[in-house]
Amino acid sequence: MTQQHPDLADEQAYIDHAYECLVASRSAALRIRNMTEADQGGTFQARYERNTFDAAIVKRLEELDLGDASLVFGRIDRVAESPDQFEPFHIGRLAIADEDREPVVVDWRAPVAEPFYRATGREPMGIARRRHFVIEGRDLLGIEDELFGDGHLGLGDDAGLANGRDGLRSAGDGAVVAADSGLRGYSTLLASIERGRTGTLGDIVATIQGEQDEIIRSPQHGVLVVQGGPGTGKTVVALHRAAYLLYTHRFPLEDQGVLVIGPNRVFLRYIERVLPSLGEAGVDQVVLADLVKGVSYLRPGDEGDDSPTAARLKGEERMSELIDNAITDRERPLREDVVMPFGAGYVRLRAADSARIVKTARRRFQRHNAGRRYVENEVWGVLAASQRDPEVGPKQIKEAFRYTDEGRSILDAMWPVLTPAQLLHDLFGSKALLKLAARDVMSETDALALFRPRSESVDEVRWTASDVALLDDAFDVLGPKPGKGGKLDESEEIRTFGHIVIDEVQDLTPMQLKMATRRSLNGSMTIVGDIAQATGPLAPDSWDDVLAHLPDRKPPRVIGLSVGYRIPGQIMELANRVAEVATPGLRAPESVRIGEAGPSIVRADSLDSLPGLVAREVVTMSEQIAGASLGVVAPDGMLPELSEALTEAGINHGSATRTGLDSGVTLVPVSVVKGLELDGVIVVEPSRIVSDIEHGMRALYVALTRSTQRLTVVHADDLPEPMR
Repeated sequence: MTQQHPDLADEQAYIDHAYECLVASRSAALRIRNMTEADQGGTFQARYERNTFDAAIVKRLEELDLGDASLVFGRIDRVAESPDQFEPFHIGRLAIADEDREPVVVDWRAPVAEPFYRATGREPMGIARRRHFVIEGRDLLGIEDELFGDGHLGLGDDAGLANGRDGLRSAGDGAVVAADSGLRGYSTLLASIERGRTGTLGDIVATIQGEQDEIIRSPQHGVLVVQGGPGTGKTVVALHRAAYLLYTHRFPLEDQGVLVIGPNRVFLRYIERVLPSLGEAGVDQVVLADLVKGVSYLRPGDEGDDSPTAARLKGEERMSELIDNAITDRERPLREDVVMPFGAGYVRLRAADSARIVKTARRRFQRHNAGRRYVENEVWGVLAASQRDPEVGPKQIKEAFRYTDEGRSILDAMWPVLTPAQLLHDLFGSKALLKLAARDVMSETDALALFRPRSESVDEVRWTASDVALLDDAFDVLGPKPGKGGKLDESEEIRTFGHIVIDEVQDLTPMQLKMATRRSLNGSMTIVGDIAQATGPLAPDSWDDVLAHLPDRKPPRVIGLSVGYRIPGQIMELANRVAEVATPGLRAPESVRIGEAGPSIVRADSLDSLPGLVAREVVTMSEQIAGASLGVVAPDGMLPELSEALTEAGINHGSATRTGLDSGVTLVPVSVVKGLELDGVIVVEPSRIVSDIEHGMRALYVALTRSTQRLTVVHADDLPEPMR
């Protein structure tokens, strides 16, 4: 029986006191808000100040609502002036003070909390002890101590990790963890990792390791690249970094905004609770399509998606030149003079005058729609000058022709007002326009690969994922449409952010990276990914290929995560054999733990019997890890027959694209599995995963590295060579 830590009762009492202070803080904030709501009068300035104050109170109330998350998770004892005196600080999710304004809990992001994550035996950072708590809700289950230096803290031989729950691992034979061990809070870390997955990503604020904390607390400026293999925690580290930057640079980041860009909606749903659990609920979390409004998109699997060739071309940077040419082609002089009746005579717009107007507008205006008003005014001026009545000026001509078919046709021929959707709808629906725009950019063959049948109306078009960045690029050159009086609506402009986080960045094309760059206010970004997992149409070979399209105001920094926390060593051994073929030369992360069982590989007698075998393996795995989250990862085209087999076997299941990972058993298309994690995974037909996707071996590597406990591979065809 494990002996109870001698300080367990005292620490539990301190945690209870911290929660009492939390409740008191929340009650005080509610009282203040009720007082401000009662007074609705006063001057505009008074109302503005009251609303601002109320918003701050609401935010504080949101921070104080922790839900099921633990408030306190550790403590450090800092060496005071005397070697035998120590100053304790309890580290938690947010700062809490008592009624005398004395600190009870220190926010994990505060400078004083840094040694909790960074101190080592060689660099103790002024602390004598680091204490980790194993907590469920408000209940303290165990304590793990790490001692630094020669200080004496009054610990007996029986101090260290102890608890009253069976199955929680100790840090070794001794009760006190060595201060120079490779991992911080090893037993607490393992306990956290080995908990069952819940369908959404949780924060790691209690178990952040030193190399992760270095990334989280690194300076805001410039582009920070986080290269991390499967299971290294790169996604959650990037989200914690966003929370840390908002804490450290509250002004101006809170006004400038923080943007998180994910690869798909399944992934966004998976990570949606991390930042709110850290007290930062106001961060925009989007996929790229969310940033382009006013159009409709195809859903995964819908007909009409781009061919692989078209998707690759649409991702290339030269598409910007093609779009520029397409816009220039819509800014054209008249081919011949236009004569229109006016009053008792005529007005005339000569082709030469129209050429001069277009040439000047191109020179004066960087954005197309901004030049429309100038073109209009110049046309009215030329028409007014072409008739003999001195009392008739441009204003009268404008009133006479602006809303007529003749007047509109002249202006639309010379300089039409365009939305991005209108421009690309016309361009992709016309082989002639594609050939014209392709001059000095790409071959006619490549240009015609972009052609698709024109819809009756631009409103009927369902745009593809590859079109998103093109629509955004076109808007950057076109600008917003003029509103009433010809004025541009600035509210439609692209919003910029003070910091941007991009996950799975290795799969973004140059055009998509440019789209993200447009939204950077100051070049501050955290980009996260793994070159070995790149499966996009233009997969990069190095981070230089990615950085070439991102802000360069400051030199970029590349930091690698070398330790894999999530994936058992036996599974990584199999996956690494695949990675060596997929991306030779790239170093795989080192797994910190050994699982209970190695991967299981099961072969079906035939392709027809494969779905039924998968269903039986789901049942087997459910028995092996009861109550776990299980995922069946398969080629996208196999999901319907696998779903039918699971239904016939009486297995309730969900689909990742519809229900996220909320079900006990989830069918996950290999196209959206990146970044997700489950307790148990069944990978179906690896050879088809390899053959169906351009970078199929990398996709297989991704599929094999999603499990935290058990992996089964079910196949009918021969396995890919690295798995044999």
